Amino acid sequence: ILVPIKAVIMNLLSIAAAYGVVAAVFQHGWMGSPIGVDAGPIEPFIPMMLFAIVFGLSMDYEVFLLSRVREEYDRTGDAVASVADGLASTARVITAAAAIMVVVFASFVFEDNRSIKMFGLGLAVAVFLDATVVRLLLVPAAMELLGARNWWVPGWLDRLLPRLTIEHGAQPDPAAVTTGGDASPRGQDQP
Repeated sequence: ILVPIKAVIMNLLSIAAAYGVVAAVFQHGWMGSPIGVDAGPIEPFIPMMLFAIVFGLSMDYEVFLLSRVREEYDRTGDAVASVADGLASTARVITAAAAIMVVVFASFVFEDNRSIKMFGLGLAVAVFLDATVVRLLLVPAAMELLGARNWWVPGWLDRLLPRLTIEHGAQPDPAAVTTGGDASPRGQDQP
């Protein structure tokens, strides 16, 4: 229950930061002259499109990180070590993917069209902050503080959800499905 809530909150941080930078540069004119823009209104569709694109990219980075953390947690049962190991194995992938996206989006700032400049700056800032501050600092810190509660699911919901595995050849334990729980925090009624 906590993982998706945390994911949405963290994604909204990146989106809010991007909105702030776009408003500061394009609406208020702060640092607008280096990229050739004057203060003016923000096109109404820009915030909606930024939200959709940034939310999708943020979720992509979240899935990279969380899938690896969960694999480590399933293997070891140690919530703190699984976060550290998951971050260590995915940090380079997330950083490299984000670096490519930041360079591409930042290049949009050199376009003459004001809307394209807004997209470019907003997306570059959002992806940069999401991949550095959010994914590599805030998410691991929150997950370490939450510990095993990251993976807690209420018993009634656990009985309704299918048991799936991402490992090739591994089969979910049928006994865990019929009994509604296993040794992990998933299936326990208490967080």
